[in-house]
Amino acid sequence: MNRNKYCQNQNQKADSAARVAGAADANKSEIDFAPAPDEVARKACFTYVNQGSRDGHGVQHWLAAEAELIAERNLT
Repeated sequence: MNRNKYCQNQNQKADSAARVAGAADANKSEIDFAPAPDEVARKACFTYVNQGSRDGHGVQHWLAAEAELIAERNLT
């Protein structure tokens, strides 16, 4: 039950992050890469589940997922 609640919360955060990212993207060049919030939410949720579904680490999971996606993008 906690897993579903956490993953749903991540999706809600992704929606608000998308609005903020959309406004920020208007000022960035096309070279910059920002992973889609739903991609970050999926990766963060996966990390959350794999680390034992411990609450209180949502921000760390989100930032780590974002950094991993950016690193993967830079490798290609």
